[in-house]
Amino acid sequence: MTPRLLLIPLLLSILVATSSAWSQDKGTIDPKPLPPLANPNDPKLAAKELFARKVLPAAMPTQAIGSYAKGCLAGAVKMPLNGDTWQVMRLSRNRYWGHPAMIALLKRLAAKAHKDAGWPGILVGDIGQPRGGPALSGHASHQIGLDADIWLTPMPDHTLSREEREETSAVMMVRDDRLDVDPRVFTPGHVLVLRDAAQEPAVQRIFVNAAIKKALCREAKGDRSWLSKIRPWWGHDYHFHIRMRCPPGSRECKGQPSQSGDEGCKPSDLAFWFKESVLHPKPPPKPPKPRPPMTLAQLPADCKAVLKAPDAKQ
Repeated sequence: MTPRLLLIPLLLSILVATSSAWSQDKGTIDPKPLPPLANPNDPKLAAKELFARKVLPAAMPTQAIGSYAKGCLAGAVKMPLNGDTWQVMRLSRNRYWGHPAMIALLKRLAAKAHKDAGWPGILVGDIGQPRGGPALSGHASHQIGLDADIWLTPMPDHTLSREEREETSAVMMVRDDRLDVDPRVFTPGHVLVLRDAAQEPAVQRIFVNAAIKKALCREAKGDRSWLSKIRPWWGHDYHFHIRMRCPPGSRECKGQPSQSGDEGCKPSDLAFWFKESVLHPKPPPKPPKPRPPMTLAQLPADCKAVLKAPDAKQ
């Protein structure tokens, strides 16, 4: 077996554990500020320590800088915590900031979910930190304000309390055997919400659990071209992940290649995700060696200016 193949079970176990746990992690109603860094100019310091300590956006023109998993965001905009058709969850994380194009998209999607699926609205999970960049926990992506997590649990018909926003768990959409969705909770409304998100021209990819992709392939009616944007990925049992293209004028944004227009619904497209080794990965024989954290020097050079910029007025 090649070294690359030996790494696959290890990668699977890490991704599944991290994605599943993070999507359900609870917050706190009394978040404490992070302590000051002893030496913030240490070149070996993890960039996530610097970005996590910025509680407000940079007072700069809006720019998505770098790539989804290696970048930062200037001029971020806050997603309003409450709207007629949305509510933001896990406020203690302070990850409800994004590119203005993403905030506008989420508001449109919330209205469509109400109109088309009959949901009271959507529950918005993590978007990004006030200045983007790597986070202390959870995501590798969500760094340039163009990724957002939407819970697959419809918004309730009342305004959630702070305690509910921090402690409520999203509903698992996948059957215990991991082979399909749970029909008790996954409804035609979910198909319509995912369709609405995928039909947004600025959306490039939407990540869901493979069982959800399988269900969409089976249940989508009429124009099915939007299915090409729905991509299986580890985790995403409780939420779906929207990824936008680099907006016009974002000269420093490094996007991804566009995927093919194929629906991705052939048995061969989904076979990998339903292998036993993928559904139930075995833990590695030895604990994995932690990778060194990303430093500021490894991010695009403009991210230094984003960190040093004064706070935007709110």
